Amino acid sequence: MIEARDFTNRRNFPGELGNDFDVILRRYDAIQKIPPLIFGVILFGLAWLPARMEWGYALALWGFFMLDWLMLAILPAFQRSFGPPQPPVFLLALLRLPFALLPYPLNFVLQAIGSLLVFYGFWVEPHRITITHQTLQTPKLKSGSKIRILHLGDLHVERITRREKRLQELIKQLRPDMILFSGDVLNLSYNRDPLALEQAHQIMSEWQAPLGVYAVAGSPAVDLAEMLPAFYQRLPVRYLEEERLELEINQQTVHLIGLSCTHRPFVDAPRLEKLLPPTSENFTILLYHTPDLAPNAAKTAVDLQLSGHTHGGQVRLPLIGALFTASLYGRAFSSGRYQLNGLTLYITRGIGMEGAGAPRVRFLCPPEIILWEITGSGAD
Repeated sequence: MIEARDFTNRRNFPGELGNDFDVILRRYDAIQKIPPLIFGVILFGLAWLPARMEWGYALALWGFFMLDWLMLAILPAFQRSFGPPQPPVFLLALLRLPFALLPYPLNFVLQAIGSLLVFYGFWVEPHRITITHQTLQTPKLKSGSKIRILHLGDLHVERITRREKRLQELIKQLRPDMILFSGDVLNLSYNRDPLALEQAHQIMSEWQAPLGVYAVAGSPAVDLAEMLPAFYQRLPVRYLEEERLELEINQQTVHLIGLSCTHRPFVDAPRLEKLLPPTSENFTILLYHTPDLAPNAAKTAVDLQLSGHTHGGQVRLPLIGALFTASLYGRAFSSGRYQLNGLTLYITRGIGMEGAGAPRVRFLCPPEIILWEITGSGAD
């Protein structure tokens, strides 16, 4: 059981403009401003470091760096992603350096494997949307009743790519009763870009479900408060900022609580308390961007919390898992299903990827959408 913590004395919070991670991403993004010729010289300088004064070795390693640069630079032309190539290329070069110190031919074999991993992580896995099937049985619904809910999160649109087109196909194939979106519409690099906004609108305008489509705001740094309400006004999507709906489904009441996220549990927990239903008799869903409110929600009558934000880490290593989650609880909240007392929490790996100078990469952490089948076991 993950207990609720007191974060009132914390200075920085994830998902906010100006937090440490946000500052690092934006400063790292400045690498893209380096003229290409100078950046190429910098890469050669890095290649020279482990070369032990051997020009041939330095040129070969530099060739691997340049191959990374080429693979990332042409991503937009193939409608894969639209991030700046130079920041992640610089990071990849640094990651390659320790392997360059190994003896020949192992060093070159590992460099070649590295190139294959770069291709897979940037070109392939970000577009491999997986469907995760989850079931939940509750006595708060009548026996024999069933609700199919599709949980989507972290769309992070830059432009419509093969990933978004595949997403639309899957939604139409699954035909859920309800769609719940847990926030982060645009990519951090494109959240003031008119074309990205219009293409995000185009994507979400096609979402349809008999019981409705509902959404909440994501991180304040991504889903800008001055833009989001107007964006949803033009969509067949019910935007829930701080609201509880009583939905009549199969002649039963299901409570849906939608709460915008400040990333401060000590602020949002009291807001949640005000929205709770008067009794715990009916099934209650909380739609909230980050999992960090779950330890607080576990003390209430909420039965199911659907969240995202972490992207599952985007990069996961065997036996280690996510390297970074942007959660106040660290890697304790990464992705997948958690049980906290009577609360079931699910953290989606999301659909899109982080922005600014962060690599548009996924490794062992493909994008996902989650189809919930909630069935009743209660008395008729």
